[in-house]
Amino acid sequence: MNRHLFLALTILLALTGLARAEDPPPALQTNQAYVEEVMGKTALDTDDLMAVFGYVFAQLPERVKVYPTENYYYFWFVHNGIRYAGNIRLDASNRDEGKVIFAYYEDTSVWYEEADTKHKILDASDGVKLEKVEDLVYKLTYKDKSVTFALNDLRGVAPPASALGPDEMFLGPIFDESAIQFYLLFNKKLKIFHYVLNEAAPVPDKFFSPKGKPRITVGKRTGFAFYQDHRLNRKIMIAAYEGNMRANNYFDGPFDQLPDNFIKGEELRDAILAVRPQLKGTIDRFGAVPDGSIRYNIGPYMPYTELKDLNRIDACAVQKQKRPDYYRCFVSGAEEQDLEPPKKPKKAPR
Repeated sequence: MNRHLFLALTILLALTGLARAEDPPPALQTNQAYVEEVMGKTALDTDDLMAVFGYVFAQLPERVKVYPTENYYYFWFVHNGIRYAGNIRLDASNRDEGKVIFAYYEDTSVWYEEADTKHKILDASDGVKLEKVEDLVYKLTYKDKSVTFALNDLRGVAPPASALGPDEMFLGPIFDESAIQFYLLFNKKLKIFHYVLNEAAPVPDKFFSPKGKPRITVGKRTGFAFYQDHRLNRKIMIAAYEGNMRANNYFDGPFDQLPDNFIKGEELRDAILAVRPQLKGTIDRFGAVPDGSIRYNIGPYMPYTELKDLNRIDACAVQKQKRPDYYRCFVSGAEEQDLEPPKKPKKAPR
């Protein structure tokens, strides 16, 4: 080997090893800390929405990053043995009017449906001031404290040409609360939506394929299932674990993290109306009714309870890979839903 090349490789390996050595070790969490947290006594009037907002806001640093693309800043805390969860949301539809949405609830077991959700749109009348600092950056002030909310700037993020079919349009990038990123696509000919994995960004999960199904990959952390397209170099999301969808947690899939900050004009509404023309005049450019209480559900992926539930998608795709309706194989009955009903704030995984 050339001496100079050998020296260069040696330096490169040394630098690579140094970078890895500087990575921090994983954070350790213990049952002792959990037990002591739930057994501890704390003071907070959880029936008073403004008291809870004041508590949450006081705990925030001076600047926070809002990763999910529907602009939810999620939180949770334990109070007298009960875990509470909620969010502060800078909704694209009304944040420039100085409005911020606050919601929280008792984060109880999935089967318990009686937990009350408290929700309010806050503004100057509540002593809450929201100001736009610059594009995708806002300052929220309450009492004598201000916090800067930096929304996730994904401008410029787009799928490679090789991942976009001739009948498809790109509606926008998605950063899911699971930390997985997607491209939201709409097939104008078949009138269906797809969530395609953004593999140009970091993908913080490890994947495996069920036995005999090499084109299906499932995330060990998220439970998200993808299908390796026969025609294009991309992975289409085909399923999320049903238990996560029922729990409304971080792993229920990207249907509730649409690319609100990056939707161009009427593109999303036009796509929805192509699928559901009867909604004309009832939804805004984000696909929601005017008061924002419900929104069109773009949910083409299916819920699954066992890996074998995914077999029918593979069988359909193998059979129809050369047929015009091939991409319908990746759309489940969930797409037949019209409007998504109001939901509790997102539950954090335990």
